[in-house]
Amino acid sequence: MAGLIGRKIGMTRVFTEEGVVIPVTVVEAGPCPIVQVKTPETDGYDAIQLGFGSKKAKRAKKARLGHVAKAGLETAPAILREFAPDEGEAYELGQKLTVELFETGDSVKVTGTTKGKGFQGVVKRWGFAGRPASHGHSMSRTPGSMGPGTDPSRVIKGKKLPGQMGNVRKTIRNIEVVKVDPERNLLFLKGGVPGSRNSYVLITK
Repeated sequence: MAGLIGRKIGMTRVFTEEGVVIPVTVVEAGPCPIVQVKTPETDGYDAIQLGFGSKKAKRAKKARLGHVAKAGLETAPAILREFAPDEGEAYELGQKLTVELFETGDSVKVTGTTKGKGFQGVVKRWGFAGRPASHGHSMSRTPGSMGPGTDPSRVIKGKKLPGQMGNVRKTIRNIEVVKVDPERNLLFLKGGVPGSRNSYVLITK
């Protein structure tokens, strides 16, 4: 099946009938109109292109407006993404996919861009323990030795060092759908998902 594009609203908690607390992430998912249907004959592969949100007319490129007009859309979506459909599934231009694709108890895969943390040292980035912090140690958070000087006399590839942290594409699998709210186009997903508030996420089974 295809998936949905959503916007992360934030986190809250829900209670089961037994009174158990479940932390959830609330995602506004869909409705996502189908902007383009790709086939092996025309494009070389099967895919459907979905849109989500809307842009102001003055901010949308004319090429984008012409592209979405073929699907009967008057405004350009804020974001376009492709999803691979299952075999035998048929889709039409302009068809809207909603949260009703999912049911409570489903297991989904969520892809998003993680929060950017900027340039960080090894203690925050990799969880290094650090050096002794007593008696005014001058290098309490440095990474330490880079490796032997004689052999191989270079820094080994993959060495954990300071650098850019976060702001990468991340996928988390097997996230349980706790609740579906079709009236408000909301999905309640168990636990956390990648990204900051109002960031876009892709949800697939």
